[in-house]
Amino acid sequence: KRQKPVCETESGECYKSPFRKPLAQLTNRPHCLDSSQHEAFIRSILSKPFKVPIPNYKGPLGLRALGIKRAGQRSPLHDPFEEGALVLYEPPLLSAHDQLKIDKDKAPVHVVVDPVLSRVLRPHQREGVKFLWDCVTSRRIPGSHGCIMADEMGLGKTLQCITLMWTLLRQSPDCKPEIEKAVVVSPSSLVRNWYNEVEKWLGGRIQPLAIDGGSKEEIDRKLVGFMNQRGLRVPSPILIISYETFRLHAEALQKGSVGLVICDEGHRLKNSENQTYQALNSLNTPRRVLISGTPIQNDLLEYFSLVHFVNSGILGTAQEFKRHFEIPILKGRDADASEAERHKGEERLKELISIVNRCLIRRTSDILSKYLPVKIEQVVCCRLTPLQAELYKNFLKQAKPVEELKEGKINVSSLSSITSLKKLCNHPALIHDKCVEEEEGFMGALDLFPAGYSTKSVEPQLSGKMLVLDYILAVTKSTSNDKVVLVSNYTQTLDLFEKLCRNRRYLYVRLDGTMSIKKRAKIVERFNSPSSPEFIFMLSSKAGGCGLNLIGANRLVMFDPDWNPANDEQAMARVWRDGQKKICYIYRLLSTGTIEEKIFQRQTHKKALSSCVVDEEQDVERHFSLGELKELFTLNETTNSDTHDKIKCRRCVNGHQVRPPPEGSDCTSDLSQWNHCADKRGLQDSVLKAAWDAAVTFTFHHHSHEEQRGIP
Repeated sequence: KRQKPVCETESGECYKSPFRKPLAQLTNRPHCLDSSQHEAFIRSILSKPFKVPIPNYKGPLGLRALGIKRAGQRSPLHDPFEEGALVLYEPPLLSAHDQLKIDKDKAPVHVVVDPVLSRVLRPHQREGVKFLWDCVTSRRIPGSHGCIMADEMGLGKTLQCITLMWTLLRQSPDCKPEIEKAVVVSPSSLVRNWYNEVEKWLGGRIQPLAIDGGSKEEIDRKLVGFMNQRGLRVPSPILIISYETFRLHAEALQKGSVGLVICDEGHRLKNSENQTYQALNSLNTPRRVLISGTPIQNDLLEYFSLVHFVNSGILGTAQEFKRHFEIPILKGRDADASEAERHKGEERLKELISIVNRCLIRRTSDILSKYLPVKIEQVVCCRLTPLQAELYKNFLKQAKPVEELKEGKINVSSLSSITSLKKLCNHPALIHDKCVEEEEGFMGALDLFPAGYSTKSVEPQLSGKMLVLDYILAVTKSTSNDKVVLVSNYTQTLDLFEKLCRNRRYLYVRLDGTMSIKKRAKIVERFNSPSSPEFIFMLSSKAGGCGLNLIGANRLVMFDPDWNPANDEQAMARVWRDGQKKICYIYRLLSTGTIEEKIFQRQTHKKALSSCVVDEEQDVERHFSLGELKELFTLNETTNSDTHDKIKCRRCVNGHQVRPPPEGSDCTSDLSQWNHCADKRGLQDSVLKAAWDAAVTFTFHHHSHEEQRGIP
């Protein structure tokens, strides 16, 4: 007998639970929809327009197929009306009538810097980016696409140039990228730095190609690959390469065209005869940006070379420039010039400056004082030790150059004498081998050294400057957690620093010309990390100290002066720059009454445009009169500071400052407007106070800007 299913009740109906709906149809009869109902449902679906499945979407809803580009107004890449937007180009305002006539596919759009970058740009950097963009898009000088970015060190030239590149690679008034590719050429020590900066500011939005080593074939392959990239989305649109590699592989880069070339530390291109200049000049690109943080060297032809490189033709040819500008300006500067010549020289100089200023932007580091801690710069005169003084006098008595100068001759030996005296000022150990070989000027000098002297040990007590340095380092190490950068022109002096550090058990790193670029970047990064144990960073001023960022340290010692003030300025700007959080102390050590003070005076002497900066010692004879050269070979043992004597200071009485520096003066002012200290009472730096008695005779000091109450 068939049992009743559980779901059927006595009356034969199916039981329905009040708690849940049936899972399937409970009857076996097929359920048919009413046809009119179905038709109505389909009609209601078809009558609805396509709706974009994005909440609150307010865009147009046409009956066009998806995926087809809509005609209509072109729009900028970023919103020009957003708060803080940096707009580089604004389309001209059109009347309603013109708006009807204009072709919508050709209407120009705003060019707006990516907000990722514009949010971090400071006011002076925003102005710099606008200037660069106007120049390279020929809006500033019609027909010319180049400019010189000559901001002083620490003002963020790299960031401004990265912003320019990113903008040109992504947009233009024509609603497409302005350029496909850009090349950055820099000193080899800065290739990795540029790569890191692009990475830092653009964070993976772009993949630059940095070439800093490898075999010739490998580099050529990479360069050919870079030049063959085409189209809207180039995989690696930025090439970063060193001047040396560029010169050797210029052929590969000259086969195609490049949208923009940026030359960092561009003062290398001041000589239009050298191969690097010619290789870069033959690159097929109209847009050229030259970066140079050092003031353009004061030679007019060097000035011409740089301007001609970025905007050829705006100053005419080299001959025209010489005829129209250089000869009249130099004649006007001559002491024997007539009034008419002087007037003509000034007129031509004004004309030259007005042309150049259209494509050159230069801001000084005064701007930085708003963002950076105070910098205290100190010029410290250090007494020679008895051994140094005897060796110095001995040399001056014996050396032939002095005699030859009296006869009116200048030759190579007088130039090598300058080097010998500079090294002796650093430490007698540097000229010990010359004494052993009894070279000219050092006959019998070996007897002056202490008995049993060996160059293996450092013996700081034999050099005034080394004594002061030893004190500065010891006091800094024992009283603070500050780090120190040591800079010298000679690698031999760096060897001495190393011996001193090993003696005193200071941890240090050293960067000179022998170090590979990859290694340089790594040691700089490590030194700047607050947790790194290194106390000292040694830097050879000739080994690309330019552009290095050493904000991990806040004390810097310039152990010897350079002929070229630009080199010293470059080295000193390593610590006082963006990102620095501590008060900075700069120590410039000079040996009192010696050739070093003469070199320093030469630096501080403000030069007019026509006079030259001495670059290397080989150039000395071009820039010094015989009288000045003779003065180099003298020793003044009775003075506390030959430089202070030369100033003829009216603020000091009997060697003591009685009136403070004029209001508004700072460390960019003339030395006569600095603080002058013949004893340690007037010093603000406790470290130098503690080191004073070692060998200090006189100190000039000043600050970068006010805000220095309560300096430790």
